[in-house]
Amino acid sequence: MSDLAGIAVATLGGLMLMGYLLGSIPFGIILTRLAGAGDLRSIGSGNIGATNVLRTGRKGLAAATLLFDLGKGALAIAIAEAVAPGSGPIAGLGAFLGHLYPIWLKFAGGKGVATLLGIAIALYWPLGIVFAVVWLGTALAFRYSSLGGMLAAAAMPVAAWWFGMEQALWVFVVTLVFVLWKHRGNIERLMAGTEPKIGKSSAA
Repeated sequence: MSDLAGIAVATLGGLMLMGYLLGSIPFGIILTRLAGAGDLRSIGSGNIGATNVLRTGRKGLAAATLLFDLGKGALAIAIAEAVAPGSGPIAGLGAFLGHLYPIWLKFAGGKGVATLLGIAIALYWPLGIVFAVVWLGTALAFRYSSLGGMLAAAAMPVAAWWFGMEQALWVFVVTLVFVLWKHRGNIERLMAGTEPKIGKSSAA
């Protein structure tokens, strides 16, 4: 990727806005409503992501939500790179923030883990592999989806540094801060030993 310094500020701002609007699309809510599963915000934790969609008992819907949430992060980067090579990290950050704080839902969105995976894959596919291995490995080993997501997010700045991706590194530092903030309730429950494990009902 080329240096961000060579891209006009207005262009970067426009691409970040494009990413934000893409990221704001609440696929979990859209898909569950189309499938007649009700309003996702009144189910389980009320979160709009795939983990909460799974609590509807519709595994196919959960998988579709995961793919669409992942895809919007990747698509934002693909569009940005086609317009201005090197701007992918900015557009990806916009998509991530859009998922967390979607304008269509009064800025009450998800926790961003799936979208972050899409960003990692689109920026450099080995990053996506690191993310997926940490996320799934932790979730399978400890049965805590939230812990897997947080550790995967924490692995991204380290992986970006390892791969020499300076532009992406700072983006992943920012996304880590937001992921931890969005999971603050989960962190409290993990520390208290009350965080529900995968496969059990939750209001988390």
